[in-house]
Amino acid sequence: MRFQRIDELEVKGRRVFVRVDFNVPLNSHRRITEDSRIQAAVPTILELAQRGAKVVLASHLGRPKHGPADEFRLAPCAIRLAELLKLPVTALQSCIGPEVDAALTAQHPGGVVLLENVRFHPEEEVGDAAFAAKLRNGCEVYVNDAFGTAHRAHASVTGVPALLPPKMRAAGRLMEAELEALARLVADIKRPFVAVLGGAKVSDKIKVVDSLLDKVDALLIGGGMAYTFLAAQGHKIGASKCELDKLDVAKAALAKAAQRGVRLVLPIDHVAAAAFDPKSPAQPVATVDVPDGLMGLDIGRKTCALFEKEIAAAKTIVWNGPLGVFEWQHFEHGSKSVALAIAAATARGAATVIGGGDSVAVIERFKLQGHYQHVSTGGGAFLEALEGGVLPGVKALLLD
Repeated sequence: MRFQRIDELEVKGRRVFVRVDFNVPLNSHRRITEDSRIQAAVPTILELAQRGAKVVLASHLGRPKHGPADEFRLAPCAIRLAELLKLPVTALQSCIGPEVDAALTAQHPGGVVLLENVRFHPEEEVGDAAFAAKLRNGCEVYVNDAFGTAHRAHASVTGVPALLPPKMRAAGRLMEAELEALARLVADIKRPFVAVLGGAKVSDKIKVVDSLLDKVDALLIGGGMAYTFLAAQGHKIGASKCELDKLDVAKAALAKAAQRGVRLVLPIDHVAAAAFDPKSPAQPVATVDVPDGLMGLDIGRKTCALFEKEIAAAKTIVWNGPLGVFEWQHFEHGSKSVALAIAAATARGAATVIGGGDSVAVIERFKLQGHYQHVSTGGGAFLEALEGGVLPGVKALLLD
């Protein structure tokens, strides 16, 4: 894949459209509770501004269903970005229209403008070409620094760059790092190669499970999705989460793993509770089977040891998804043990790639930032990249 980097662009005095991912969590007071996505975009924005570009930022926030809504406005992101850049950031109340036209006309080289949430317009998510043209609004250069949305063929992701020549499109520094990390992973897999998958649903990861079984030596599965696999094996899972309509998918994956000689490792014990409630007492279950009336909310100590052993022997490790309800203290141990084991593997020289979303939240909860070779900012985009093929947002940047 050949794509341009921002240092290959002539940006001085030019209006540069930069797709960023400021989809950050906000509390009830509209304050940002975790700003890593904004921090990750700073190098690209600062570099462009310092080189005299007129920087026009576009992002989504949340999933607004009925047009503009105060809870999804990007103003808090503009405030935090200005603090990080140590530069003024103009936050607009729209992403298209007269207000935007006036602000961009008045913008000086080195200035930074943040458009309002692009998802306030339904045309964004359907990739509407006319809406993309309005978003472009005279921008001469396109930069995508939002890997987390690269799997979406949205107007700001694929529509705007389609309006510009290939030589006027580039990957931002964050996007560049993401693509290079994935390229390294695919090009130079040192074995044993172990993948760890968690999270709630098999349905979210059907394709990536199938793809990984063609590549890995061992696939470790925890979290809610593990119970669908255990049920497919005929085990009792009590009241644990299970996707009954995906039992055949789980059986097919188990059969494929056996056929290919891949170790598909599932929990052999659990930490359970009588209800999905942080106040519900944790109850260790020493067997694979979960008693009636209990739901598994974390992997048990024996499973942790089993997973840690596989990780310790690995030279390449990919991890996506928590192994339990890590937000609740009594059910955090499985995710913490895996995070620590992968950090230790990194320290001894293993290639480690962590896939965004809740995996990043686990790392931050246990203050393990900086202990992995690469931590992706994309959850869904990371998983789709592992499946193979080129993401729509990446394809829009390619030179050939």
